[in-house]
Amino acid sequence: MIEISQTPELRRWLGDERRAGHRIAFVPTMGALHEGHLTLVDEARRRADLVVMSIFVNPLQFAPQEDLSRYPRDLARDRALASGRGVDLLFVPSVETMYPPGSDTRVVPGPASERWEGAVRPGHFAGVLTVVTKLFHLVAPDLACFGQKDIQQFVLIRKMVRDLDLPIELVMVPTARDADGLALSSRNAYLSAAERRTALALPAALDAAVAAWKGGERSGKRLEVIVGERLARSEGIVADYIAVVEPEGLTPAGTAGAGTIIAIAARVGTTRLIDNVILG
Repeated sequence: MIEISQTPELRRWLGDERRAGHRIAFVPTMGALHEGHLTLVDEARRRADLVVMSIFVNPLQFAPQEDLSRYPRDLARDRALASGRGVDLLFVPSVETMYPPGSDTRVVPGPASERWEGAVRPGHFAGVLTVVTKLFHLVAPDLACFGQKDIQQFVLIRKMVRDLDLPIELVMVPTARDADGLALSSRNAYLSAAERRTALALPAALDAAVAAWKGGERSGKRLEVIVGERLARSEGIVADYIAVVEPEGLTPAGTAGAGTIIAIAARVGTTRLIDNVILG
């Protein structure tokens, strides 16, 4: 595995690989790698000749009160995991490389960014789309892999790629879960043992909604209630939102059909977790 931190070297290496006719897949991350990230690498490997991973904790997507300074960082561990899983090039830029002094241009997302995660974390998606656009420009991959767990992020990136005519294939990889059903997340490391048991209410609530839908329930409002009732049975968990939405613009779905997304965000202690399912 090659590790690069500067953009001129990155472009030279990738230019040589493109001229050799190699198909390039990209997996952007903020590090603190876990099996969820590595399943993205597996999918990228299946679809391309070379896999590029970036590790960059993007300050633009953190609000002042959020956990930028606490966000877990262990580059040595990440480097070993990426290399062991078959990443060909690891791009690890500094903040100064990504945002030189005077860099103030931002990508402004559309209305779908103002709901759900965007309502709880104002400005978050402008930061996400800005860094993803820069990384897409630097890596110029043929395809990029993202996880379903951050489904609003994926929907917004997909729309950006379409709206700006970016020649990149996007692949959404199903959420990776631990044996107990909890969605893998770098933030799971913040949970105490008791909080982790409490957090299992998230996948349990989604499972309850899926069971109701399979049993014939089609009301979006009723499915929200089912999720909320299941979460309410667990002390120590506070929902930020429960959303039953259509998959293109993430607007509320009055009637839930195949493809409808049920997304939740909740706080367990001081840790904020998200999860979702796609019906059908």
